[in-house]
Amino acid sequence: MSQKNRPLLILVAGPYRSNTGDDPEKIANNLRTMNEAGLELFALGHIPVTGEALALPLIAVAGSKQIGDEIFNEIFHPIARRLIERVDAVLRIGGPSSGADEMVTLARVAGKLVYMAIDEVERAED
Repeated sequence: MSQKNRPLLILVAGPYRSNTGDDPEKIANNLRTMNEAGLELFALGHIPVTGEALALPLIAVAGSKQIGDEIFNEIFHPIARRLIERVDAVLRIGGPSSGADEMVTLARVAGKLVYMAIDEVERAED
């Protein structure tokens, strides 16, 4: 398998809380959208990951009482920032999001691939 077509570990970055007013239904829709993008990446032969998938269980175990509390903020974005060093690429999806935009910026600084649409991602060889 060539380096070019190997499966990539791709961080899906999109809005989570942005423009939701912290409405649980809107947040759940945003999370579903990121997971749907992850499923598309998986179908293309890649390994998708979201910061939310890693952060939210830790936030719950740490005792967070609500979105945006001190515990939430200590874990939520920092875990995604740490992921940037480990992933091969970032896929930016969805609408406005300062957190997702930060992940794109950090990825570019780290020399990672950045995709702005799923159709930019090449299929990995099986």
